[in-house]
Amino acid sequence: MTKTKKLRVAVIFGGKSAEHEVSLQSARNIINAMDKKKFEPVLIGIDKEGVWHLNDAEHYLLNSDNPKLIALNKTARHVSFHPGARKNQLMSVDSEKKIGHIDVIFPVLHGPYGEDGSIQGLFKLANIPFVGPGVLGSAVGMDKDVMKRLFRDAGIPTSDFVAFSRHEKNKISFEAVVDRLGLPLFVKPANLGSSVGISKVKTKTEFKKAVGLAFQYDRKIIIEENIPGREIECSVLGNEFPCASIPGEVISNAAHHDFYSYEAKYIDEKGATLEIPAKLSKKMIKAVQDIAVRTFQSLCLEGMARVDMFLTPEGDLLVNEVNTLPGFTAVSMYPKLWEAVGKKGTQLISELIDLAVRRFNEEKKLKTSVD
Repeated sequence: MTKTKKLRVAVIFGGKSAEHEVSLQSARNIINAMDKKKFEPVLIGIDKEGVWHLNDAEHYLLNSDNPKLIALNKTARHVSFHPGARKNQLMSVDSEKKIGHIDVIFPVLHGPYGEDGSIQGLFKLANIPFVGPGVLGSAVGMDKDVMKRLFRDAGIPTSDFVAFSRHEKNKISFEAVVDRLGLPLFVKPANLGSSVGISKVKTKTEFKKAVGLAFQYDRKIIIEENIPGREIECSVLGNEFPCASIPGEVISNAAHHDFYSYEAKYIDEKGATLEIPAKLSKKMIKAVQDIAVRTFQSLCLEGMARVDMFLTPEGDLLVNEVNTLPGFTAVSMYPKLWEAVGKKGTQLISELIDLAVRRFNEEKKLKTSVD
């Protein structure tokens, strides 16, 4: 019997993002859960300056068990991709020698430069299959302003919002925003996740500080109305025919946090409770799953995404946002929702890699010349 060759899977993590530490936590869990009989993980950590490091499995993280102190080990050799190469795409920056072949890429990069289509474009130029949405889906899924405009065009209900670029900062009127959106409201960087840079605003003084904070992380901000209700999340998996998981609910600990902040998500063990499955009627579960798949398709997504929505006291569902490279940390909802229906981490990761390879093989059939 012929022995099946292992696929070399480059797990790329870290990155120039305020979500760098979350990425390190996700990468650790993905690497640990990957089926080593089928895949050979190749560990590539990107530091906060954008330098790529080829790590080994024993020493790629520092303080790996502490979310506050977790860090990338930057002592490994520097590497880069050779975009035009058919094989041996990894190159040493120092010696310029080819040092390895990559079959598939599993990006575990949250936020700018990793989840916004930037690095997905590099992967396409490198001619390597990769997990998750392509360039377009990643880009529109990252920008909350553009995302919500596409929701409106597709008839997907979402909260009201306004967006401002940095050059408009001095023209932002608290009174005009409140007149449209009411209080409280949320101020966010348009292109960031994990609740980084987000503020819940109740006063004019808080508003000014929140706008300044959000602009520290992005050149564009979005201001959203507050939606009273339950926070429901649903995982989606697939390419042309995506399917939705059971829904889960995030129940924030109001005694500790005013909303589901970065601290509540990743640092404070008592910051929130994840209820899986969410206590919903069969009819509402179907409605959540349907709108999750519609949302996924409206943004031209592939591979995976987590769709976050609000369920109002009146029974209406409003989509808040989509996470196109959702976290795989110990408290992340995306893998937990699939695990609840029997699709554990190892199986989920194998399916995501398979989806990446199948999409790549389909794209290879496309003509690149005119007969």
